[in-house]
Amino acid sequence: MEETTDILIVGAGISGLATALALHRLGIRSLVLESSDTLRAAGIAFTTWTNAWRALDALGIADSLRQQHGQLFGIYTSSTVTGNLTSHVSFTNKGTYGDHEVRCVKRKALLEALAKELPNDTIRYSSKLVSIEDLGFLKLVHLADGSTLKTKVLLGCDGVTSVVAKWLGFKQPSLTGRSAIRGCAYYHKGHDFEPNFQQFVGNGVRYGIVPCDDNAVYWFFTWSPSPQENRQLLEADQQKLKQFVLSKLGKVPKQIRAVIEDTNVQEIVRSPLGYRPPLEILFGNISKDNVCVLGDACHPMTPDLGQGGCSALEDGVILARCLGDAFFVSNQHSGFENDDEYTYERIKIGLNNYAKTRRWRGFELISTGYWLGWIQEFDLFGMRFLRDNFLSVFLSGLFLKKADVDPKELKL
Repeated sequence: MEETTDILIVGAGISGLATALALHRLGIRSLVLESSDTLRAAGIAFTTWTNAWRALDALGIADSLRQQHGQLFGIYTSSTVTGNLTSHVSFTNKGTYGDHEVRCVKRKALLEALAKELPNDTIRYSSKLVSIEDLGFLKLVHLADGSTLKTKVLLGCDGVTSVVAKWLGFKQPSLTGRSAIRGCAYYHKGHDFEPNFQQFVGNGVRYGIVPCDDNAVYWFFTWSPSPQENRQLLEADQQKLKQFVLSKLGKVPKQIRAVIEDTNVQEIVRSPLGYRPPLEILFGNISKDNVCVLGDACHPMTPDLGQGGCSALEDGVILARCLGDAFFVSNQHSGFENDDEYTYERIKIGLNNYAKTRRWRGFELISTGYWLGWIQEFDLFGMRFLRDNFLSVFLSGLFLKKADVDPKELKL
């Protein structure tokens, strides 16, 4: 027997689980399809900025995550060329919409916190979407195991290789030519790092050291590989990646170098950096009829602004509110032949409202992150001197500025 559900979410990542939980908080059920057989925690950890915490408060899981992750109080940027501090921006400064809150959150802890609050039958594992069929007021999705489901709303939260985004007409994300290596060092007896984000820039690289809690220190390293480096690292194991990062650190304190040295090679990952060209966000179909995309399926971006996961949490809260307006309306159906047509039109309006809200936000974050990464890694034609002596405070301040979202926008 063919199964029918009101709302089908493809992907149990940050955006998918945040959307499901936001809908659940509004009393709306959804079904989440996840292609793997368990929650995936790729990415290790990420910095959660003020906007993310406002979304997590709306979802009702912020306090539990606060207990697991220490608050950060500032960002210190130093040159890897001279070893000098080039700027310090305090996170205790108030923004336009109130106090800032910044922490480094383990991705696994976030996903588990989101999933824990959902009804037991919300996530269906080992369910890979392969194609979508239009049935008018419904969409029919075909899974890899041969089963099918009908749904009134199809939400693509299936990442950068999204099947749903492809159905909407989006191309695969563009590659920047840059790469990232990430890792996390664990200290069972505790570490000595102050609760600050430490960033190092110069010699064509950018990297950061961020404590998550009393025992874990997350780090990232981004750069533009030369053709020779690409060949060397194409099939490099994690030990070689670790040694490569250590060779590129420049002038930094021994304590910083020790974090990389202390990282178990199993905790190190490398990935190319891609993004959705901003004009695609402005003119592409974020939503069409009763289909929509969120998170990396919609607006993949480089990690330079630290807003990939944060904006995905925003997406979930705002999308749920827009759909809530569509599902909780009066029963005045004048002008429509039947309930299905009426519901379909209300869903289209809700998804269109979401797309209008998120289009410029995605454009802004992708563009800012792209140029921020370029300026921080480019050292020629006087850029290093200009960056270190005049732009460093401004560039670091962008982290807080782009995270300073009106709390009213992130209420359910």
